Amino acid sequence: MSQKPEQFTDQQLILQYVQHEDKNALGKLFERYYHLVYGVGMKYMKNSDKAKDVAMQVFEKLITDLKKHDIQHFKSWLYRVAQNACLMELRKNKTITKPIEENLLGNMENEAELHQVVEKEKMLMNMEQELDKLPPDQQKCIKLFYLERRTYNDICETTGFTFKQVKSFIQNGKRNLKIKLSATG
Repeated sequence: MSQKPEQFTDQQLILQYVQHEDKNALGKLFERYYHLVYGVGMKYMKNSDKAKDVAMQVFEKLITDLKKHDIQHFKSWLYRVAQNACLMELRKNKTITKPIEENLLGNMENEAELHQVVEKEKMLMNMEQELDKLPPDQQKCIKLFYLERRTYNDICETTGFTFKQVKSFIQNGKRNLKIKLSATG
């Protein structure tokens, strides 16, 4: 390619990395999106050093993940990866209750607001667990539509399902997820 790496689209950089193990392409993605991943880290970790650590973990993860996944919308996919990395880091350090309180207490108006944050995190963990229990087709369509923010047509192309099937899997998956969550909550 005669273009300079700065002129490549995200898709071209990913392809360049996957096909030729071009670390410069990976470096360009890093330069382009470091601020986004760092910002997500700050939102969740409330600490500059921890946000930098999470950002580095996310970009290290790209080394293998870019080869495993067919990524159509890199920026939104990367945002979700960063968000998940932050949540996993908070869980790993058992910060679901105590450190969230420590991290957010200075920013919270009162305990009720803190309780809402903790409850929301518990609900998200339950949702992740229940999502994994859905039938594979529903699970795949729900993840593509809601987590990767893909369109119905995109999902049809990726999965080979018809438009009606995708619509049905998403509707049924959403309904099943709601039923499972109301039973656990």
